[in-house]
Amino acid sequence: MAGYSQTSEPIKFERDCEAVMVPQGQVVSLPAGQIGYITQALGGSFTVFVDGNLFRISGKDADAIGKEPPAALAVSEDASDEDVEKLVWQQLRTCFDPEIPVNIVDLGLVYECALTRGDDGARKVNVVMTLTAPGCGMGDILIDDVRTKVELIPTIAEADVELSFDPPWNHSMMSDVAKLETGML
Repeated sequence: MAGYSQTSEPIKFERDCEAVMVPQGQVVSLPAGQIGYITQALGGSFTVFVDGNLFRISGKDADAIGKEPPAALAVSEDASDEDVEKLVWQQLRTCFDPEIPVNIVDLGLVYECALTRGDDGARKVNVVMTLTAPGCGMGDILIDDVRTKVELIPTIAEADVELSFDPPWNHSMMSDVAKLETGML
């Protein structure tokens, strides 16, 4: 499930399922029995093509299309802040734009990621990120995806995700891997 789907795998919805229209960001319900194709399966979510439109299916709803949901994360209780921060970066690399087969870290969308501790010792993560385009309809969905995936990490009490367009994103911010994947190298 973690790899990029190079083919259009046919699927049939086994139950009604919440989905997000791409790139508009509108939440809809796709009915049981609906036929479509998986066009991208990355980071635990799925982009599906149904009746001429693209939709994002969350990993928690993977069963609706006959797939397994992502495994739960585990962290030892004595994990250091450095260990947890590494896991945070791994989680950020599971966040994908539904139209681009490259994670948001390699796209250069994450400007800052800092792990802090509150007065009570609870871990908090602050992420500053951007979008490839300011008017992206999937912006709120990507921000929620980042927040949700970081907060899935045991020992993280809260994730604060801030959207910034300063500096504006451009192709030079992409890693070489991302440029190669998208044909921009």
